[in-house]
Amino acid sequence: MAKTFGTGWTRDMGLLSVADADVTVVNPLSPPSLETPVSEKITHTSDAAFQKDVLDSDTPVLLDFWAEWCGPCKAIAPVLDQLADQYDGKLKIVKINIDENQNTPRQFGVRGIPTLMVFKGGKVEATQIGAVGKSQLDQMIQKAI
Repeated sequence: MAKTFGTGWTRDMGLLSVADADVTVVNPLSPPSLETPVSEKITHTSDAAFQKDVLDSDTPVLLDFWAEWCGPCKAIAPVLDQLADQYDGKLKIVKINIDENQNTPRQFGVRGIPTLMVFKGGKVEATQIGAVGKSQLDQMIQKAI
């Protein structure tokens, strides 16, 4: 038999529970989102779409080999967003998740991430391994395109 203890609280078999309470409980310590925010100007590609998205692109491409668990990859994400705005129409920024797409990183000898490569005319023009600042990426892009 359930007993009522104030508005909405009942005791049934030794446990207190909320029954039809007018209170919403919010957990202030909800886990952070595992999604990495990405600019609308950045394309995600796959092994299957790599030829079309990168090698056959009419504009030069900055390709970011990354993984969700990679801290330095997440650290450079805002820089890639800024570069996507800065080079809008002149350079396409493309990301490929190495955990979900293993053929492309193997094809280009990627051994560490983040690895960034600039492609122009379907060929690698420049490579940067490891997280670097915007100015270094900007220099690499300028030399390659």
